[in-house]
Amino acid sequence: MTTPDLNLLLTLDALLAEGSVARAAQRLRLSPSAMSRALARLRETTGDPLLVRAGRGLVPTPRALELREQVSQLVQQAEAVLRPAEQLDLKRLVRTFTLRTSDGFVENFGPALIARLGEEAPGVRLHFVQKLSKDSALLRDGSVDLETGVVGDITSAEVRTRALFEDRFIGVVRAGHRLSEGKVTPARYAAGRHILVSRRGRDSGPMDEALKTLGLEREIVTLVSGFGAALALARASDLIATVPERHTHNLRAGLHSFALPLTTPAITISMLWHPRMDADAAHRWLRECIRQVCAAVN
Repeated sequence: MTTPDLNLLLTLDALLAEGSVARAAQRLRLSPSAMSRALARLRETTGDPLLVRAGRGLVPTPRALELREQVSQLVQQAEAVLRPAEQLDLKRLVRTFTLRTSDGFVENFGPALIARLGEEAPGVRLHFVQKLSKDSALLRDGSVDLETGVVGDITSAEVRTRALFEDRFIGVVRAGHRLSEGKVTPARYAAGRHILVSRRGRDSGPMDEALKTLGLEREIVTLVSGFGAALALARASDLIATVPERHTHNLRAGLHSFALPLTTPAITISMLWHPRMDADAAHRWLRECIRQVCAAVN
């Protein structure tokens, strides 16, 4: 099957609009002879004369009249597709963005982010979904617009990333807990009963490795999948939660927090998105809002 020459649509649109080979040629900045050759190709392609002489001018055939509106719309649509994107009108933007994040991110940064979006773009909604793994497939297939978290070894190389902030782990206990008073040493920390946050169900973490280098071991009483659950348990018991500081700022109200007596590396929280969203104006605006909110919230 021969591929049609779509340039002929532009020629046909100009001819039907102008009703003159000379004026159509001038409109498309072609020579009259080039326009005449194009009209001959159109007649051959459509199997219709399209424009026939009537006195000194040309008049459209019934087939040409039938095509005129359709061709005009096709040309306008093609021009719209190739035209640079119009400036984003946030007040008129209606869109739902799906964000995959940890529960701590929603509780700590969600309120400020929602307030910011509500002020700038009231038609925008956020759909937060829980991040249960670091698999990038949901970004790739468009199920998720953006996610936050630590960039890991299994993060797809095609994914775009931008650092939001650094965080560090701290210990958290209920008010009045024995670790809320006095210096917390590695031995005192290890002697307590602990909650381990592990999305993958692992029974140890970086803190256990750090304690092992000191010849210490802690007792892990329970495993949970999120920081909110860990803090809820710590609030109602003598268990010790170890959580990232900035991620859980709002969740730790009324609890006692302390610096870990261990050397642990800081973690970098980033936002991740698929490269096909790079040039999307609304997505760029959302990324900037998230960046600014994370910079402003302690």
